[in-house]
Amino acid sequence: MPKLASYNGVIDSIENIKISPMSRAFLFSDSVYEVISFYKNEFIDFDRHLDRLKHSLYETKIECSIDECSAEIKKLLNESNLENGYVYFQVSRGIDSIRSHLFDESECERFGFIEKFSFLNQSPLKVMLVDDIRWQRCDIKSTSLLGNVLQMNDAKGMNCNEIIMHKNGQLTEGGASNIFFVKNNEIFTPELSPNILPGITRHQVIEIIKEKEFDFVEGIFDVNDLKEASSIWFTSTTKGIIEVKEIVNLDTKINPKCELLRICKEAFASKYFS
Repeated sequence: MPKLASYNGVIDSIENIKISPMSRAFLFSDSVYEVISFYKNEFIDFDRHLDRLKHSLYETKIECSIDECSAEIKKLLNESNLENGYVYFQVSRGIDSIRSHLFDESECERFGFIEKFSFLNQSPLKVMLVDDIRWQRCDIKSTSLLGNVLQMNDAKGMNCNEIIMHKNGQLTEGGASNIFFVKNNEIFTPELSPNILPGITRHQVIEIIKEKEFDFVEGIFDVNDLKEASSIWFTSTTKGIIEVKEIVNLDTKINPKCELLRICKEAFASKYFS
C-alpha cells in the first residue's frame, strides 16, 4: 500500500505530493517538526507533543494554527490502516517568491506522513562519543539537523547505531535521543537547557522513575561520569528505552543486566504498549 502523506490538509499518496523548491524548509531549513508515535491506533502523549510543536513554532516565530496541525495529524492516522507506528509532521514558514533570509508574512506550509513501526524488542546500541557541533537552540525541534547527520554518519563508519554528544566534555544528548545513565544505583540525566531537546519519552521515563521512587538526579554531567556508569540508556519516541552495549571510543563499566533498567523498561512497556 502506498505511504499516506498530508500537504496543507490534503491527504494523498506521498508519491503524488509536490512541494515547491521555493519552500523555506527546502531553502533554509526554516521549519520545525514533531514525531508522534501511536499504538493500537491511539496516539501516545498526543497533547504533550502538540505543546512541544507549539513551543517550536513560537520560538521560531512561525505563525500556524496548532488546531490545524492537530486535525491534520489525526486525519493521517484515521485514514491509514496502521495500528502501530508514528506520524512525522513538519511546519515551514511558507513559500517565498524570491529567496531571501528576511521573511515576509506568508502562509505556513504543513507536511506530514505516517509510517508503520515496531517499538518493542529493539537491540542494544553500539555508540560513539562525539563533539556537539549543533546550533545553540536544540530545545527547538528544528529540521536543521546537519550537525546530527554528519556526526551520526561518522559513527556509522565505526559500525555504530547512535552517538553521545558533549560540549567541552559536558554531556548533552544523543543524535536522536536523550541520555540516562546509572551510577552507584542512582539514575542520572542531563538537565534541560537550550542545548537539549525536552524529549517526550524522557519526560515519560522520569515520571516512571519518580513513581518507583528510585534515586534520581537531573544535573550537569561530563564524559567522566559515563566511565563509571554501570548502565547507559537512550530514550526517544521511536526508541522507547534502549540500552547502550558499548561506547567505541570510551572505556566504560556497562552491566548488561542492570536491574533499574529492567524495571523501567518493563514499566514503560506496560504503561504505553500493552
